[in-house]
Amino acid sequence: MQKKETVTTQNNDNIELSQTMLAQRISQYASDEGGVSKIPGFELYRIESFTDPVSYTLESSICLIAQGVKRVMLGEEVYVYDANNYLITSVDLPVVAHIIEASSEKPYLGLRLELDQREIAQLMVDNNLPSPRSQKASRGIAVSELNLPLLDAFRRLTDLLAQPEDIPILAPLIKREILYRLLIGEQGPRLRQIGAMGSQSQQIAKAITWLKENYKQRFHIDDLAADIGMSASTFHNHFRSLTAMSPLQYQKRLRLNEARTLMLIDHLDAATASFQVGYESPSQFSREYSRMFGAPPSRDIKGLSRVNSI
Repeated sequence: MQKKETVTTQNNDNIELSQTMLAQRISQYASDEGGVSKIPGFELYRIESFTDPVSYTLESSICLIAQGVKRVMLGEEVYVYDANNYLITSVDLPVVAHIIEASSEKPYLGLRLELDQREIAQLMVDNNLPSPRSQKASRGIAVSELNLPLLDAFRRLTDLLAQPEDIPILAPLIKREILYRLLIGEQGPRLRQIGAMGSQSQQIAKAITWLKENYKQRFHIDDLAADIGMSASTFHNHFRSLTAMSPLQYQKRLRLNEARTLMLIDHLDAATASFQVGYESPSQFSREYSRMFGAPPSRDIKGLSRVNSI
């Protein structure tokens, strides 16, 4: 009994040490430009205060926090994670998120690594990892407890930022290790559903890719379902299982997020932005925008501009 307690204590100490080292690296290398790093698909964040809820599309990825707490909402569902837990998304999802614990003394320190579905599928083949027993689509987002091997791999990936000449050779190897540890861990079945050929999750992922690339276009559920080899009812049910929303709701969130960006960054007026993202009625756009962001477009953008200028 004493030996087991000693091993547990040592493991906890090692996790705390690795977390401290990771926090130091993120604080050192996080960019003021908003997450970019020299490693493709790898982003670092340092934020010194809690933030208001922000809507965006969270791409298939794993997110870690070395310090602070973040809340992510998918539809009506809430996911909270911190330094002891990671958040994983197996498909691209329109979410609302905000940092709920951060200060100038203890800033939020986080990172995000994109997950490539093709690499997941290839790794499953290379290592003879079995497909999940259930082929039904499950929710494309989850929070899991962080373990030492996964944490240590991320620390080593972040350490490469101090040796940029090593990144082209070593970064792909460490990324592959991270994917492997995810596939054999608690969230492995969730990722394997996306990587397994012919699974319903993989079929829905194809539909999500089409919607992201064609969000401005009108579409019929029957046609999109037929394109991925599903009946309309099956497609609708499994799409909702994976994303917590219907295909039309997914498209609407993509449109509204893009319109908000166009107004805030490109300074377009609401009518012009609404047409550019596929709306035919400015009044409908204004109603749906207000429901999603809590204020009409002009008031919302004015408030965001004021915050960003501080």
